[in-house]
Amino acid sequence: MQHAVGSPLPPPHQPGHGPAAGWSPAAQHPGPHHQGSAPGPQGPVPVPPPPPAPGFTGAPPAPVPPASHPMAAQAAPTAPDTTGHVPLPPGGPVAMPSTPPAATAPDPGTTTLAVLLIGPAGAGKTSVAKFWADHRRVPTAHISLDDVREWVRSGFADPQSGWNDHSEAQYRLARRTCGFAARNFLANGISCILDDAVFPDRPVVGLGGWKRHVGPGLLPVVLLPGLDIVLERNAERTGNRRLPDEEVARIHGRMAGWYGSGLPIIDNSQLDVPGTARVLDEVLARSIASPPKW
Repeated sequence: MQHAVGSPLPPPHQPGHGPAAGWSPAAQHPGPHHQGSAPGPQGPVPVPPPPPAPGFTGAPPAPVPPASHPMAAQAAPTAPDTTGHVPLPPGGPVAMPSTPPAATAPDPGTTTLAVLLIGPAGAGKTSVAKFWADHRRVPTAHISLDDVREWVRSGFADPQSGWNDHSEAQYRLARRTCGFAARNFLANGISCILDDAVFPDRPVVGLGGWKRHVGPGLLPVVLLPGLDIVLERNAERTGNRRLPDEEVARIHGRMAGWYGSGLPIIDNSQLDVPGTARVLDEVLARSIASPPKW
């Protein structure tokens, strides 16, 4: 029976003809003997490779020298595993972003940044943070403290039911988790924007924890529209993200304490999300050139 042109077919598994018997294509397709192909005292002499096919310009493959000992193939070292493991730089405290030369305007769109967007419920923090992260020219991650807090399902301590030791502990744990995530992203060249309702008058939820968990290079920006705007946006929320109007008004009043703090404040009452993101870039450019004292 004549086989089709191509790779030789493996032999049937007969006694003495299995893979362990050292099957050779040449043994299954005998051809005319070449001079010097007879076995010698050290084993068979390799047969020169056939000439290349017409139109093939590459060099023919080099002949593989035979193993000098049956155990030589087993003794050869194996190649190290190069898949399944990508070394990642460890996350460390984020340093202040380097200030560009005075002649060059800083471009926050191409700088690796750590941004903390502060504001009351209904300020648009999450929407602006997501839009800003989506439209950056460098890799950017959005880390929402509320999302991380709600990773706890059974036993979730909802602050709406009353601020107590359990809700405070879960808040601290979520903030620390966000900080670890931000440091790891930044250590690997990915910018981060975090959002949180940080109060200026309460140390438990103050800026000190964020600076400690992320680093001194964190750039805080306050998003503070008018009360009527946050009430309108809060009314569109559902689930535990929607707060009573009295609570929204109280939070908004406490956020007014950021005025005079030295932190940049954006009043986005008359701005849509893309417009607020553009103003955020302008504010960050000034913060890079002259970091705020906090």
